[in-house]
Amino acid sequence: MDAGNAGEGGCEVQRPEPTDDEIMRQQNDIQAEQAGKVPFLGDKEPLSVLAAEYEAGSPILRAKIEVLSEKYGEIRRTRGDGNCFFRSFMFSYLEHILDAKDEAEVAHVLKNIEQCKKTLLDLGYQEFTFEDFFQIFVEQLESVLPGSGSTTSTDALLEKSRDPSTSDYIVMFLRFVTSGEIRRRAEFFEPFIVGGNCPSVDQFCKTSVEPMGEESDHIHIAALSDALGVPVRVMYLDRSSCDAGKTEINHHDFIPSSCLLKDKGLETVEPYVVLLYRPGHYDILYPK
Repeated sequence: MDAGNAGEGGCEVQRPEPTDDEIMRQQNDIQAEQAGKVPFLGDKEPLSVLAAEYEAGSPILRAKIEVLSEKYGEIRRTRGDGNCFFRSFMFSYLEHILDAKDEAEVAHVLKNIEQCKKTLLDLGYQEFTFEDFFQIFVEQLESVLPGSGSTTSTDALLEKSRDPSTSDYIVMFLRFVTSGEIRRRAEFFEPFIVGGNCPSVDQFCKTSVEPMGEESDHIHIAALSDALGVPVRVMYLDRSSCDAGKTEINHHDFIPSSCLLKDKGLETVEPYVVLLYRPGHYDILYPK
């Protein structure tokens, strides 16, 4: 018997059960320790690593990964710290600008950023509370354009995106943009928010959007996509069953109204920001 567990007469001393707060603190400490070992953004990897990860797992997931691999060839993992959606969006979008040299897209999003600033000011935010975050993102955006005077490469962009002084600031920029859009269109978003633990849109933004580490769902994605005018595709890797024995991957395209091309005879656009969602986490996907 462990001497530390024995009392007088050899009787075992019963240790008190940990409280809920103690259990939560212990879980948070474990998550923080694990997160510290994983970069904000990983290297690009073949999608086969995902198949290997689920080799002994659910047959449904294995089948869906096989279907996913027909169109997507690579994945870039993100740290699971509650900011994974925003980091995935940030890097995927900037990488697209870098690869496509899309000056028109930069002009388009800079115009929307100015509107986002105005939205926050109209809502009563003080400019000093968000201006540094906006400035860092604009600097990153302009640095990936050709002729910007920088020699940014994908590796350099990745290094910057792993630096907390840049990455966390851009995450906060995206959180402010998201919060501003939800508040601006409170009447639209309210039915999806109010109820349960959220009595109001304002409370939702204060507790579930603006703080670092708060996880994102379809509300955050829709608001950010609309505010910046950037289409986003989310592929869902989950255990939902498939009809008639046919394996399919559910996905949803978040398409801002500003991106609809009906005047050109097209109903929608093909999103270049493509994310993989597994319950509670987002990574970046790359088409073949």
